[in-house]
Amino acid sequence: MKSASPFIISQSDKRPIYLQIIGQVKRYIAVGNWVEGDPLPSIRQLAADLQVSVITVKRAYLELEREGVIVTHHGKGSQVAPKQDLAEELQQKELVQYLELAVRLALQLGIDEKELERRLRETMERLDERERV
Repeated sequence: MKSASPFIISQSDKRPIYLQIIGQVKRYIAVGNWVEGDPLPSIRQLAADLQVSVITVKRAYLELEREGVIVTHHGKGSQVAPKQDLAEELQQKELVQYLELAVRLALQLGIDEKELERRLRETMERLDERERV
């Protein structure tokens, strides 16, 4: 079973604890640390390790299951869902979130679409040059 030790709950994070758990599970899958079929810590064990309510962890797991990220088998626990390209799908969703954040920030700063596109291209070119080195 996966160790609960990689989970870090931040009291300074404004998100509720269950959302922090969801985000971390998705991150482990997105970066390939957890793959299809890998077991997650039991709800009770994770709650004890994080010193949070069992209800909090259960809420996170239920949401992850609803999204198709994990599957739970009664008596056997939860594991990463057997879904093709789950990591890529999660990365795509994360990219959309970052792009939305960038657009919101640009709007706040009065940056128009063409200027934002120009800056995005410059950033991609700069990063692409670093990758080739």
